[in-house]
Formats: sequence, C-alpha cells, structure tokens
Amino acid sequence: MFAVSKIAWAVIMPGNFLALALGLGLLAWLAGWRGLGTGLVLFAGLAFLAIAILPLGSWLARPLEDRHPRPELEGRRIDGIIVLGGASLPALSADRDAPQINMAAERLIAFGALARAHPQARLVFAGGQGTLAKAPISEADVARRVFTELGLPVARVIFEGDSRNTHENAAMARPLADPKPGETWLLVTSALHMPRAVQVFAAQDWPVLPYPVDYLTLSRESGVLPGIGFDLAGHLVLLNAAMREWIGLAAYRLLGRT
Repeated sequence: MFAVSKIAWAVIMPGNFLALALGLGLLAWLAGWRGLGTGLVLFAGLAFLAIAILPLGSWLARPLEDRHPRPELEGRRIDGIIVLGGASLPALSADRDAPQINMAAERLIAFGALARAHPQARLVFAGGQGTLAKAPISEADVARRVFTELGLPVARVIFEGDSRNTHENAAMARPLADPKPGETWLLVTSALHMPRAVQVFAAQDWPVLPYPVDYLTLSRESGVLPGIGFDLAGHLVLLNAAMREWIGLAAYRLLGRT
C-alpha cells in the first residue's frame, strides 16, 4: 500500500496531473485526434490559469489548519511529547553531511522548545523515510543531529526511525513510548496534517493533545480572506499540500486507519 500510495499521488498531484493532461493533449493533437487534443490542452491551460489567480490551496487548507487550535499549556502537566517526521531531507543531509530541513522545520523547533518547557515529559521522535527511494540515513538520524546541535539532550529522546507514513508513525512509536491511561501526550506536527494525525493516533488507542505548527494560512478569526493574485508556483505548492491531506483523510478512512 505504501508504494501504491506514492505512485498514485505522483500521478494525481494537481501540478503533475495537469502537466500529464497537457502532454497527452499535445500528443493527441499531433496524432490527428484534434478534438480530444484541443480539449485536453484547453482544460490544462485554463486549470493552470485558475490555480495561478485563485487561492484554491488556501480555501482547501484553512479548514484543516483551523480544526485544532493550539492548546494553552500554562500550569498543565505534560507526560509526553511526540513529534512526527516530515521536516527533514535525509538523502540531501547524507550527501552534504549536514542536516537539511524543509518548510516544516517548525516541527523540530517547537519540539525542542516544548522539551525544555516540560523537563519531566517523555520525548519521542517518529519518522524513518517517506519516499520510495531509500536514503543512507533516516529522518530520525537527521533529527538526532539537529537536536544535538540545538543543545537538546538526545538521551531524553526515544527515536523511532523505521516508519514511512502517519499510520506507521503511530503504530511503531506506541510500543516505544508506552503511553499509560490518563497521561497527557502532546502531538507536534504541521497544522495542515494534524486532523489526519490525530485520528490515526486515536485509532491506535493513543489519545493525544494536538499542538499544531507550520501554519500556511491565516485563520478564519483573522477576518482576512485569501486574496486573488498571480502566483502559479506559490498557489500550486499550497494546493498540492492541501489536496494531499484531503485525499489522505479519505484514503485512511477507507483503509480503516482512522
């Protein structure tokens, strides 16, 4: 299922899907199927134009990012903190011999800050490699180096470095963390990913308190509506991320993982 999900997403990712439609349309037109070719090219071109102008990604992402507000932790006992992988680039980190972090870097930053604020909490990092191409090291290896460089005592952290997706994050980290009934565990992951992650942990009988990070949209309470602009690259990145989470929610529900 892991391989199938990666291959399927590579095809249906909005940018890739429209590029394929454009390419097939050109091939169809050259092959003499002018009606089909013209239709596909027009569809892809108009879709790219709509993505460039309209904040489609923001419209899809904001409901997910607003679903779990960040909790007030003042005076609250936290028994454990778990952060999910997805913030590092293992292959590039191994090649450059230095930890390389992507746009989800706040996962690791927030984890370090929470670990210092709650010295009694058990700490868990869950993340191996989420790609089909294997890297020489895992996300856990990169995180260990990041935490060391940030001055976080890595002896406090339990590292799970074999999981490849959110379902495996929860399933493989649970026996290592051994959460007890009544304990309060913080889950740190990107706000866009939090709705699916919370449901996955619930399915593993591991209730968690969401601590979302890496926001990509302004909240509904801000009163600011996503604006119309002309930014194909930026809009497409957010649309890809939002579509991935909505499709992931549906797929995980069908597979019984939430």
